Amino acid sequence: MKAQQQSLLFLHMSVLLFGGTALFSKLIGLPALDITVYRTGVAAIVLFILLTLQKKKITLKCAKDYGVAVLLGVVVGIHWVTYFAGMQMAGVTIGIIAFFTYPVITVFLEPLLSRAKIKSTPKIKDIIIAFIVLVGIFLLIPEINLGNQVTLGIATGVISAFFFAIRNILHKNYFSHYSGPHTMLYQTLVAFIMLGLFVEVPPWQVTNKDWSLILLVGIVFTAMPHALFASSLRHLSATTAGLISCLQPLYGSVLAFLLLSERVSLLTVIGGILVVSAALFETWSVSKGR
Repeated sequence: MKAQQQSLLFLHMSVLLFGGTALFSKLIGLPALDITVYRTGVAAIVLFILLTLQKKKITLKCAKDYGVAVLLGVVVGIHWVTYFAGMQMAGVTIGIIAFFTYPVITVFLEPLLSRAKIKSTPKIKDIIIAFIVLVGIFLLIPEINLGNQVTLGIATGVISAFFFAIRNILHKNYFSHYSGPHTMLYQTLVAFIMLGLFVEVPPWQVTNKDWSLILLVGIVFTAMPHALFASSLRHLSATTAGLISCLQPLYGSVLAFLLLSERVSLLTVIGGILVVSAALFETWSVSKGR
């Protein structure tokens, strides 16, 4: 198998595993925050072992980078808690679709947070894409009332997308000189320490079944896909990675249908197509500098 083909396989495997992560919001019988704490703890240990076995340097280059690592860990911790909470309230398929508003959110946030001088005025194209995303999200909402669990889940999913966009922009500008596993080691460790103070169910009260699922999501669905994703970028462009990552809602939805028997309405399908199509177009457009 050629290096590029192998990288493409690694990329699809990582996106499939990322999509499967959402299933654990339903499979694990714990609050979203507790799932995030135990997941990040397991992932941090696995990533530390991985980097040690590869004889990679664990420490960071300067004191400033530790500050950035803490900030990224806080942001990603909030992202993961709201990600799982959104899935628990709205369902896996709708939750993933709501989360995939992040490419469009990124376009509007990047001029505000980027170190580079990016033109701050949104293009007409971006405004149209944002409007399409809003229409797609509107089609997902059963009623304009935060008392409705699905509506609240969608709102939480969009909040998760907001923090994920912030994390990606900060990482790109201040932390991209580190490898994927190295970066995720610090982010998972910081998130674990920060959120561990608020755990509702202590470790000794977690059932054996839930511990098995936590180990599965921490190792196979967190540490492994990040390592695969980082490896795939050696022979693939960021454009290819970004576009294929937009398949995550499809993979997640199919897995939710097969494993959780989760069904969706026609309006949800239409709304999902609008949101994911907008994400695909925006990812392609930004990568081409248009």
